[in-house]
Amino acid sequence: QVQLVESGGGWVQAGDSLRLSCAASGRTFSRYTIGWFRRAPGEERAFVAAVSWSAGTNYADSVKGRFTISRDNAKNTVYLQMNSLKPEDTAVYYCAAHSTFAAVPATTPVPYDYWGQGTQVTVSS
Repeated sequence: QVQLVESGGGWVQAGDSLRLSCAASGRTFSRYTIGWFRRAPGEERAFVAAVSWSAGTNYADSVKGRFTISRDNAKNTVYLQMNSLKPEDTAVYYCAAHSTFAAVPATTPVPYDYWGQGTQVTVSS
């Protein structure tokens, strides 16, 4: 079992940057694909980015070129570097994990077994 804790959210202005962290428990962290999803008020949960056990990555079109996902297996942590933030990036951001050997990480919530509690990101114009 994996427990996930997000941190790094906050209130920023458009154009600013934030780095979210997803800290995981468990000795098999390196075997998990980790994804970031977000839910804006009144909207469905949406895929943001994910990184596989082999460091393959996937990004939503809306964040390509602005967000970068990375992992540090020694620290059991995945990061989401968010640059050039826009008001439409405002949402609660969740990290999620699932155990798979797929090199390309999933972009839908269904395969992910474990979820964090989320961290709020608010971007003002």
